[in-house]
Amino acid sequence: MKDYNRILQQLEAAGNLRRLPEIVHQGDRIEKDGRIMLNLSSNDYLGLASRTDLRDAFLDELKGSDLPLSSSSSRLLTGNFRAYRKLEQLLCERFGREAALLFNSGYHANTGILPALADKQTLILADKLVHASIIDGILLSGAPFQRYRHNDYEQLETLLQKNSGRYEQIFIVTESIFSMDGDVADLRRLVELKKSYPNVGLYVDEAHAIGVRGRTGLGIAEEQDCLEEIDLLVGTFGKALASMGAYLVCSRMIREYLINRMRPLIFSTALPPAQIAWTQFLFKRLPDFQGKRNRLAETSALLANALKGKGGEISGSHIIPYIIGENEDCVLRAEELQRKGFYCLPVRPPTVPRGTARIRFSLTAEVTKEQIQALINNMSL
Repeated sequence: MKDYNRILQQLEAAGNLRRLPEIVHQGDRIEKDGRIMLNLSSNDYLGLASRTDLRDAFLDELKGSDLPLSSSSSRLLTGNFRAYRKLEQLLCERFGREAALLFNSGYHANTGILPALADKQTLILADKLVHASIIDGILLSGAPFQRYRHNDYEQLETLLQKNSGRYEQIFIVTESIFSMDGDVADLRRLVELKKSYPNVGLYVDEAHAIGVRGRTGLGIAEEQDCLEEIDLLVGTFGKALASMGAYLVCSRMIREYLINRMRPLIFSTALPPAQIAWTQFLFKRLPDFQGKRNRLAETSALLANALKGKGGEISGSHIIPYIIGENEDCVLRAEELQRKGFYCLPVRPPTVPRGTARIRFSLTAEVTKEQIQALINNMSL
């Protein structure tokens, strides 16, 4: 066998060895090694995961239902409970689209959709900084692909001009809010580009935007008024929506095709129907959380402004990088902030490019301006 122990030792020597943290959640706090810290690394962007009032109200509803805690099957066999169809219908109504499809996770979605739709006559043009799950999906598809420079739409247009006549179809693939830099794609520009070519489709992952952006919380596509013009609009329920799973809104034809060709959907046991009901319970209330979205925007702007010149100027969202550079320096800075009561984590290569190791602040609506100011004061900027 390969010497895996040696590889682990090399990872540790390079400051890249990952370990599962031993932590205890206490609302907006994290307890680790006897130290209680403000959680600044959570994806619970609206603070809904710890809302006991919502949880209790849902459990009261669940008591009167017959929804099981396991689907015990894939949806194509005996696991297609009514709860799935109800949530998909709600998604269609909210997004103003004709079809929606649920998946077990964002990773399932991103590793299943493109491999089902793409082939050797398909070219995939993906932003350089798309999430690892999208990259895995591109590689699994076996389709030819190129990665354009991050948010460089001039280069993307050049690639479209060069290749539009060479392939049966082209997919442009991007995130709306990028997971490591927190910057925002210009979806309107991408829609304009794809409309210029009859064989180009647009795939957008809204994992970090759904719930926290847009007039009713439907994401950057809603904010930029292009919900109906994105061919494949993906999002997750495991972040701002405090649940699990993912969705795609698309055409009815694409939905039916994926049901017949998407392997992670076909060969996976579906999520528990009770979990799907919890997702619907929260998604119905999404427009009611505008106050939380406003508060999150205010605290995010405060921290980003303080970190200008150190990564804050990159961000346009609640994900704010504090770029430090070298791995060891980044780890030490994160440990220092933890000692001061702020639970923040170092992000190192290969997750981010070499030389850009950073602390990734991921804010939630539960974090106050006073807490952000305390963080700023303790960073000695």
